[in-house]
Amino acid sequence: MRCRDAYGYELTTGPLAADAYVDGVRDLLRLRTGAADRIATAIALDPTFALGHAALALLGHEMCVEVDIAARLADARLHAARATERERSHVDAVEQHLRGDPAPLVTHLASYPLDALLLSVAMPTIAFAGVTDVPETAWRIVEDAAPAYGDDPWITGLMAFVRQEQRRFDEAMDLSCRSLSAEPSGGHAAHARAHAHYETGDHAAGLAWMDAWITGAGAATDSLTHFSWHAALHELSTGDLAAVRSRYDSQLQPRHAVGCRALVDSGSLLFRWAITADARDVPPLDEVVAVTGRDVLERPGTAFLGLHAAVALLAVDDRAALQRLSDWCSAHPNPTHREVVAPLAAALGLLAAGRSSAAADRLAALGTSTWRLGGSDAQREIVEEARIAALLRAGRYDDARLVLDARLDRRDSPRDRRWRAQAARIRSPSTVMSTAASGPPAGPPSTSPVVAE
Repeated sequence: MRCRDAYGYELTTGPLAADAYVDGVRDLLRLRTGAADRIATAIALDPTFALGHAALALLGHEMCVEVDIAARLADARLHAARATERERSHVDAVEQHLRGDPAPLVTHLASYPLDALLLSVAMPTIAFAGVTDVPETAWRIVEDAAPAYGDDPWITGLMAFVRQEQRRFDEAMDLSCRSLSAEPSGGHAAHARAHAHYETGDHAAGLAWMDAWITGAGAATDSLTHFSWHAALHELSTGDLAAVRSRYDSQLQPRHAVGCRALVDSGSLLFRWAITADARDVPPLDEVVAVTGRDVLERPGTAFLGLHAAVALLAVDDRAALQRLSDWCSAHPNPTHREVVAPLAAALGLLAAGRSSAAADRLAALGTSTWRLGGSDAQREIVEEARIAALLRAGRYDDARLVLDARLDRRDSPRDRRWRAQAARIRSPSTVMSTAASGPPAGPPSTSPVVAE
């Protein structure tokens, strides 16, 4: 009997390797721990299993799993020759995606919509950065494939994430709750619900639900630090900085993060915390930088990682590394690296150098392009927050208030209201210094919002 995956597609391997691969992909789709190890077990049991090699290459590229990506791709390509047409198409789609060409993956999904791993890759989520710079294209890929899955709770959770990206928050909440009712530990559904709470300013209920899920049904989630990050965003938004500190200490220490999560979750939280009004004694990002490694920071595999690398390098005031990141991305074959990450790193370099007004203008110019970085609105808004910090440092308080007013129109946030009140109160360098006199400014000089030029 031929081996098959969870959705019925044939696998060219033996039953033991197939079982390990199916279990690994199932866990990966549900964001559970151990997925990479199970897929690695599959190719240990059958070194000629092409899809196992391709999956590990994907995880190395997207999630910083420690694998030899080039070697895994070479083995996948070699052994795909003995596999089915669908598997050969899958391997080619993975290889071209890692080279920056999404077209084969999109074409593959049109023919094989139940190839759930690659459908997950196509949509920017907690797991993958996506395959297109145009959100509507990613949404359409998922929506076109969804009918083939019926009422499968995984696709319902993925559709919930699509709906929240479309700012259809009531539908997203309904779909996520329906998925979680069938599969309480489902990571995509939980992720969609977390975003729906945050984007609607539903901080109290969102925090209560998130805390219960983290310690309950979601406790075995591989990317648990990201859900802790979501909980911390609620605490940050409500101005409960003591709770942010407690959560960072207990759940978001970078040494406990998996893969790139130290950079994406711990690092971004520390930056946003440091530029928050009245923040004090925020831990530095030195450990985040050490855990992440210079290769990811200065030569990020995805534009999404490039965004977070630039922020982390600003936070540790590494201007030389910011310049190297900008230079490397400027020559990258991927247009998003060249056209968004490179100028973003350059703008943050200006902020690090004390040229706050110029940095704010550069960041404003990027505002209409940040969606190309992948990830979610909640993650990409770190660019907007860096711009606010730059405007405040430059003494451009009216401009800062306009940005904050627009944010408050999107959703309520006591943090943003307090930030806006600070911008309204500060009128001169003397009042700036009196505002800061109660303690040292949060974060390094390049990120502190309370000291004007």
